[in-house]
Amino acid sequence: MQEAKKMVSKRHPGIVLRAIPGHFVTPSSHINYYLDMSMLKARQSEATEAAKAMAEAYMASTIVDTIVCMEGCEVIGAYLAEHLTRAGVHSMNAHKTIYITSPEINATGQMIFRENLKPMIRNKHVLLLLAAATTGNTMRNALDSILYYGGTITGVSAIFSAVSKVNGIPVNSLYTMADIADYKMSTPDTCPFCKEGKPIDAIANGYGYSIVQ
Repeated sequence: MQEAKKMVSKRHPGIVLRAIPGHFVTPSSHINYYLDMSMLKARQSEATEAAKAMAEAYMASTIVDTIVCMEGCEVIGAYLAEHLTRAGVHSMNAHKTIYITSPEINATGQMIFRENLKPMIRNKHVLLLLAAATTGNTMRNALDSILYYGGTITGVSAIFSAVSKVNGIPVNSLYTMADIADYKMSTPDTCPFCKEGKPIDAIANGYGYSIVQ
């Protein structure tokens, strides 16, 4: 793999994303860049800047009771809740605060909420927060799970998204395909790297990547 390139969002120039070129396999596609969001998700200064930028989309009349965080975005989720609260975004739950939680992924890949977490979803206005969306499959599964457990979808946010809508819901993302002009994704049977016989560099998902030896 080559050295990472620093990508700067056109709309949020203070937020930097590291893009590593290579042949990566995700659960649903093959991509030519791994978008390293580790610092955005784990470093306090960067996480709060990302959260502040995300909060802008929900400061009008959005109600948020719960933020469901996927792919290790809990730190951003906590700061997002703080920024939304400061901006006066309303919470309808009895405690007048915003919950931050994550689903459990079971052995069959289903997203579930245990009994102790169900009250954070049922009859709540839920904001879904993800690291990245390429095909939108993870988003769809998460939205289906939230609806199944009785939640109402308030919005969807992501650090990077290759799709603008999922199930008719706009995706508010810090980075889009326009910010990474040569970003490519394909199905396994149409992957140009595979057709050229280029070996896979790493297996990747929203949590990170593992180099193929």
